[in-house]
Amino acid sequence: MSGFVSFVGSGPGDPGLLTLKAVDRLRRADAILYDDLSSGPILEHASPDADLVSVAKRAGRKSPRQDHVSRLLVEYAKRGGRVVRLKSGDGGIFGRLEEELAALRAEALDFEIIPGVPSACAAAAEAGIPLTRRLASRRVQFITGHDVAGNLPEDLNVAALADVHATTVVYMGRRTFADLAGILMAHGLPGESPALMAEAVTTSEQNIGWSTVAELADRLRTEDAGHAPTLILYGALSDG
Repeated sequence: MSGFVSFVGSGPGDPGLLTLKAVDRLRRADAILYDDLSSGPILEHASPDADLVSVAKRAGRKSPRQDHVSRLLVEYAKRGGRVVRLKSGDGGIFGRLEEELAALRAEALDFEIIPGVPSACAAAAEAGIPLTRRLASRRVQFITGHDVAGNLPEDLNVAALADVHATTVVYMGRRTFADLAGILMAHGLPGESPALMAEAVTTSEQNIGWSTVAELADRLRTEDAGHAPTLILYGALSDG
């Protein structure tokens, strides 16, 4: 008899931000396939009898291929029982959720999706700011800072990203932000626009710093990229 898969968003790292439904699925799981950013204290909610399988994928590090992760998920589901696919933040935001759903659907395996606190929302909360501002920021947009090859995507909607009336959140963009900022400033985004870089949000290694788009771009051109998960927010932000 086939098992059942719960895709669980673990939030940005603080186990206190897990939803009640997420905790319930972790406690009842027979197997948990988890991302690197979903490990540590979050896995303390797992049953001691559960199989814990790391499928860690981090930018700049050797990682398992997505097809391997999807195949492993299908194999565990076919064994029966309750399987949790634990994803950092919310799995539907740059979490490769679609590929894994397609793999389960191809095998007629049942699943559910449990949302998590998006890292962007957690970063704004930790900085003490909203993501939208009345009459100033009427729109929020999430983008990925790199393509499958690790480069700045070539199909960016530059006009939208240079909109001074939007708040933009760049996921996984630390290595490419300097190039992105140069393009945006050439298309009208003021270099003095506020920018916030948030690293390891809600964890003990959290580091949040204010800057401007131009200043942050200059800094990141020469700074070691490091390995901390990083979000960059810019645009119609309030620095409190």
